[in-house]
Amino acid sequence: MFKQLETIYKGKKVFLTGHTGFKGSWMLKILKMLGAEITGYALAPENDFDLFHLIEGNSICNSIIGDLRDKAKLTKAITDCQPDFVFHLAAQPLVRLSYDIPSETFEVNAIGTANVLDGVRLIEKACQVVLITTDKVYHNNEWVYPYREGDRLGGYDPYSASKACAELVIDSYRNSFFNTADYASHKKSIAVGRAGNVIGGGDWAKDRLIPDIVRFLSKEQKIIIRNPNSVRPWQHVLEPLVGYLLLGSRMVSEPVTFADAYNFGPGLSDALPVHEMVDLAIKNWGKGEVEIFNSDKQPHEAGLLKLDISKAMANLNWKPKYQATETIKKTIDWYKFYFSNRNEINQFTETQIIEFVN
Repeated sequence: MFKQLETIYKGKKVFLTGHTGFKGSWMLKILKMLGAEITGYALAPENDFDLFHLIEGNSICNSIIGDLRDKAKLTKAITDCQPDFVFHLAAQPLVRLSYDIPSETFEVNAIGTANVLDGVRLIEKACQVVLITTDKVYHNNEWVYPYREGDRLGGYDPYSASKACAELVIDSYRNSFFNTADYASHKKSIAVGRAGNVIGGGDWAKDRLIPDIVRFLSKEQKIIIRNPNSVRPWQHVLEPLVGYLLLGSRMVSEPVTFADAYNFGPGLSDALPVHEMVDLAIKNWGKGEVEIFNSDKQPHEAGLLKLDISKAMANLNWKPKYQATETIKKTIDWYKFYFSNRNEINQFTETQIIEFVN
């Protein structure tokens, strides 16, 4: 698969938003390994141990530190780059934080997406654009059926609703400015990738399951979990990222056909409850204890969420590589290596990518 992607991205200009974040840093590393020329646009990393620093991000891309809401700066970055591909990963990505900063979450995720697309309008050549939202854009009925791309969108919490709003923004821009019927004139293909509950090494975000588990384990403290029975489609970070890259590659040859939305998630058997993921993490770490935190004052979070990935499997020849047990093993392996060999974690990260794509 690496050679297949390399033929598409080597030497191409890629504009990547969110390149300093967890998912974005993995994407940055992959794109650099594929030989792309990358311009990144994102907020500054918060800590010196963020994955962006660990992979020496400043040395492998043209890194522009900026806010999606700074339209003038963002537009200049996009037009200066004149990219062949745009991957929009930047976001306010946390459900619980969205309850604290709801209006900012809507500004970043919805208006920020509109600002990216306004910049795309000014690109003077053909460009493939993949905008990343989330599995939480679906109106969640808490049912056992997996959600398909044509299902109703919605959102209870501000994060989920803001991402559903971003989808409406994308659909409007695609219809109004990048209509597939007029592709020959504008030469912009606009697609959406939906994925959620991504885990992998280098994520240190607050109120995410794996980073919280690792923080407790590394300090030899009991793991405190909020919603042990919540079911999520857990997947390793490399699964959707490779999916986005495959989607972008197909858009080159068939820009009209693939200007659409795609779910990226694990097989249905790997949509596991939180308590099973915690047990797997403890097993791979080697030790640990769990404590359930019960409170009636917790903000609402979805209890059950599954994705139907048959469209990506059929149209993109993409499928999940790791089952849940391997996903959690690869993730915990990364953190264990980090705590024992931090100076060599960049190479370890590259090794995990090579193992995945070959």
